[in-house]
Amino acid sequence: MSQKSPPPRRTPPTPAPAGRPVVGILWMLTTGMCFVAVTAIVKYLGTEMPAAQSAFLRYALGLVFLIPMLPSLARAQLDRRALGLFGLRGAVHSIGVILWFYAMTQIPLAEVTAMNYLSPIYVAIGAALFLGEKLAARRVMAIAVGLLGAVIILRPGFREISPGHIAMLGTAVLFAGSYLIAKAMSGRVNAAVVVAMVSITVTIGLAPFAAVDWVTPSLHQLGGLFLVAAFATAGHYTMTLAFAAAPLTVTQPVTFLQLVWAVLLGALVFAEPVDGWVLLGGGIIMASVSFITWREAMLRRRPVTPTSVETKL
Repeated sequence: MSQKSPPPRRTPPTPAPAGRPVVGILWMLTTGMCFVAVTAIVKYLGTEMPAAQSAFLRYALGLVFLIPMLPSLARAQLDRRALGLFGLRGAVHSIGVILWFYAMTQIPLAEVTAMNYLSPIYVAIGAALFLGEKLAARRVMAIAVGLLGAVIILRPGFREISPGHIAMLGTAVLFAGSYLIAKAMSGRVNAAVVVAMVSITVTIGLAPFAAVDWVTPSLHQLGGLFLVAAFATAGHYTMTLAFAAAPLTVTQPVTFLQLVWAVLLGALVFAEPVDGWVLLGGGIIMASVSFITWREAMLRRRPVTPTSVETKL
């Protein structure tokens, strides 16, 4: 008599990180402070150097932080398609970084921070257009609300839209594109390779723009930009620790505190007036992003495109 083979065992789904919400919140608080420190130092350095050169030096000096990633990079066997995608991401991210550095010298810290929250909105749209993710009605409504927040910040027709605002709009779109390319690569190579490759390709991509109008930097400027690189690297690392400790639905709302820190820093250090409309618009955008994160987690219970911006400076 033939024996029936036992039914195959089903592999249980990997649970989402949820065991240490307090730890995740603390790491995300640290992340916010690191990224606000980045914006503050760039703001402090001002316009003595062209934006493209400042961006290039930030990335060139930051290459030292890639040393621990070199073994992973050496083991990675990148085919032509992977190299092409990494090159495309480097080009997109390079232009976004230049626009960000320019915007920092033109508009208040709070407005830069608030408008940077638009990137997750564009990520959600791009994920639907290019990665096949569905846009449910609630998600469409949340995106519309987020864009309304941007309109409240800009208030077209009620105040002048400066080149700095236009630059930040472009920055948000380009950073979203950079993130979507990174997501497409995340299943092919490990995270260390993704981080290392964006640093290398962006440094190369920024070099020609920096060379066009090169100004000899002082030791003070080099030291400041090295601090920018250090805080940015630390911010990416602590963000990773936050995601590992708690789900996005817990850590996402904490990122709104970056706007609070930026408002306080702008007012106390740079004498920038507190604009209630910016706070309102930023709050609406952040509420929209948080709702998208929560709703997708509740409905799908499966990995989705994270709405937290992981493609910062």
